[in-house]
Amino acid sequence: MKVSLITVSYNSANTIADTLKSVQFQTYQDIEYIVVDGNSSDGTIEIVKQFLDASQGVVTTFLCERDKGIYDAMNKGLAMATGDIIGVLNSDDFYCSNDVIEEVVRAFQQNNTDCLYGDLNYVDPIDTSKIVRKWRSGSFRKENFLKGWMPPHPTFFVRKTCYDRFGKFDTQFKSAADYELMLRFLFKESCSAVHLPKVMIHMRAGGVSNVSLKNRIRANREDRLAWKINGLKPKWFTLLRKPLSKLIQYF
Repeated sequence: MKVSLITVSYNSANTIADTLKSVQFQTYQDIEYIVVDGNSSDGTIEIVKQFLDASQGVVTTFLCERDKGIYDAMNKGLAMATGDIIGVLNSDDFYCSNDVIEEVVRAFQQNNTDCLYGDLNYVDPIDTSKIVRKWRSGSFRKENFLKGWMPPHPTFFVRKTCYDRFGKFDTQFKSAADYELMLRFLFKESCSAVHLPKVMIHMRAGGVSNVSLKNRIRANREDRLAWKINGLKPKWFTLLRKPLSKLIQYF
């Protein structure tokens, strides 16, 4: 099975080398790696180009142009992806072991599933060996979305056929298009999914939706919109429990 990985970047010079190296050292061979950059001005482009040359050879496609935001850039990557399975790796995240993609492919083959997700550690932005939060996803149950659950998007792998059938990221969202897409695929369209009980990603702490109260309020509004545009009705407590469920990750 061919795996397409997509990284979207903008002024990520401080972190993207870790991202690229974590793909470079994967033991699985059949990887198509697409990097979409929004015209960075801090040296990101030069770093990515180092991984395009013959000696590094990990990036197979590099698109550098202005975009309309992170989800627009992700959609550009999806449009270019030709793999059987597609995953998104953020430019400040990295795979925590060299066999992640190998295990992902094995789980897809053994379970004949549409989607797969795993576990994630949040790490200190400077000292990435220091774990500050642990996101353990648990087995998949569709109804858990009603309890405020969602899988960690950086660990979410999907068959290309699902994107072809059910669409890409909705760019009207600023921070919750990943939640809306997973809600659409897993809850509305009932795509099959399995949990890979493995820490797959180390993610630097400090996401877009959580860096301020203002952004958290906006994220909650976008979460509500995600249900509405899909013609779905959450429980009265669903969107209250969603941010609260993250508290357990600190313990």
